[in-house]
Amino acid sequence: MTTNTVKKRLVILTYLLPLFSYSIFAQKIDTDNLLKEALHDVNVEKNYSAGLKKTKLGIKLAPDYLDFYLLTGRIYQLTQKRDSASYYFNYVIDKNPKYEEAFLYLINLNIEDQKYNEAEITVNQALQNYPENKNFRYKKLAIYQLKKDEQKEQDYLKNLELQYPNDPEIKQRIFIIETKNNSERIGVNYSYTAFDRKNYGPWHLGSLQYIRQRNWGSLIGRLSYANRFASGESVIDGIQYELESYIFTGKKSYSYLDAAYSEKTVFPKLKLGYSYFQNFSKGWEADLGLRYVKTSDSDFTTAVIGLGKYIGSYWINLKSFIQNTDNTVYPAFTLTTRYYFDTQFDYLTLIAGYGSSPDDRSTFGQYENRVSLNSYRIGGGYFKLINNNYLTGLQLTVNNQEYAPDLKQNEIEIALMFQYKF
Repeated sequence: MTTNTVKKRLVILTYLLPLFSYSIFAQKIDTDNLLKEALHDVNVEKNYSAGLKKTKLGIKLAPDYLDFYLLTGRIYQLTQKRDSASYYFNYVIDKNPKYEEAFLYLINLNIEDQKYNEAEITVNQALQNYPENKNFRYKKLAIYQLKKDEQKEQDYLKNLELQYPNDPEIKQRIFIIETKNNSERIGVNYSYTAFDRKNYGPWHLGSLQYIRQRNWGSLIGRLSYANRFASGESVIDGIQYELESYIFTGKKSYSYLDAAYSEKTVFPKLKLGYSYFQNFSKGWEADLGLRYVKTSDSDFTTAVIGLGKYIGSYWINLKSFIQNTDNTVYPAFTLTTRYYFDTQFDYLTLIAGYGSSPDDRSTFGQYENRVSLNSYRIGGGYFKLINNNYLTGLQLTVNNQEYAPDLKQNEIEIALMFQYKF
């Protein structure tokens, strides 16, 4: 080959090379536009058949362009051709495990088909590639919940709590799971109330209780004894019999029931209570209920409305009591704040309130006299689980109570709690 011939061919290649590069660039633009059109067909027009034709064409034109495979799988998922959808999602993951959407679609597909073991395998694979992806971690949690494997769910929640200590939904779910753990507890409660009014008090209130906790909820039997003193002598005492229960009515709801009876006037003759609790996203909880109290002279019906929120390790709850007596409304409010440590039994609490309500145990026997009078209280306490078997608690409450119109007294209550968990 002569030198002139070589020079001529180089000149020809010099002219053809830009044309060849332009052809490749034009094909890339065409496939990108084709993908955009297919996405429009699927997401906007909901024309899945038109979108599928475009994705199949895109696969022929650019067999390494994985977005066409991903969208093809999505179309098959939306048109209930689930085996085909699974094939294309797995194809994308095998070729490039950095396709986050492929993992998400495949996990959802397996969950919809109740293939929970396959979904767990896929989500573990996704977390290997996206260890900081919170969405995948919640998918794994959802899989344990769907499998009803509460032990794995609880263990995983504890792991998530370390990574996301301020997530209210994790805190809320841990509380519910721990409440479902099978256990029995037997314990005693004692409260001593002193008064700054001369020759009045002190009051003693003690109770023995048995708590049976199961997956369906809990049942609490309680026997209480009250003894009140004045001028150094016991003036009234008596026993109350009480039965309480918390029943789970759904994944995010439960009910509270209470019934108490006494033949002695130191307690109301009859007390009945019911509340319905509903959990919402982001750690919110609301409750709605009724209380009925029958004394020797009167009947009282009270509406109860509550709203609670988990904020990190804090739980804040405001409960209002709307009481109607002699066509007059007497409201009462209780604000409770808790800071949880390791379990639902380990926490610091701060309580503030106004008015008297049917849920105030220490002054319950005087509910009829106090409901129309003003009172302001504040208190705090610390509760601790020791060696996973012993529950202890101490709480101090100061109450500024109106005992007659324009006459007030200060009440200081010290409450102790001890339970054995087995």
